[in-house]
Amino acid sequence: MIVKEIIVVEGRSDTEAISRALDADTIETNGSRVSKRTIRAIQNAQARRGVIVFTDPDYPGERIRKIVSRAVPGCKHAFITRSEGKGGKNESLGIEHASPRAILRALEKVYTQFEEPKEQISMQTLRALGLLGGKTSRSLREQLCDHLSIGYANGKQLYKRLRMFQIAESDLIQALDAIRSKE
Repeated sequence: MIVKEIIVVEGRSDTEAISRALDADTIETNGSRVSKRTIRAIQNAQARRGVIVFTDPDYPGERIRKIVSRAVPGCKHAFITRSEGKGGKNESLGIEHASPRAILRALEKVYTQFEEPKEQISMQTLRALGLLGGKTSRSLREQLCDHLSIGYANGKQLYKRLRMFQIAESDLIQALDAIRSKE
């Protein structure tokens, strides 16, 4: 697999995990306090080669993803599942714990962030599909997020990601049908 974009990761351990999976360039944010200098480097990388934001499936990783997305329009995003990022006895989550196979799978299913969604999926639709407000909503959301490779999301985050990545309602229903057929 060849990745022309520069991959934005949190730290050196993530860069090492990426290099075990493939030959790619990275920019490290060095934690969730992304400096102005790092933002400028990411903006420059986006202008020249494009960037893929590939952060840990946890709160700090989401924080970094949001900071970079706001400052650098048109980013691509890659996600691993929480189970792919679990590591060791301390139960930390991170790209550094993911297998090369999981990293390659995530990079094959990259999403591009769009500013203006083409199709508006409503919260009512998510509720009607059982993704919000029900006893099994969390479990169904987790399965959906894994199926779509968009990272773990609570109800509000799911709403935003579906819109941000312009996932159509028909694609959402098709994914839910595939999940339910496995049960």
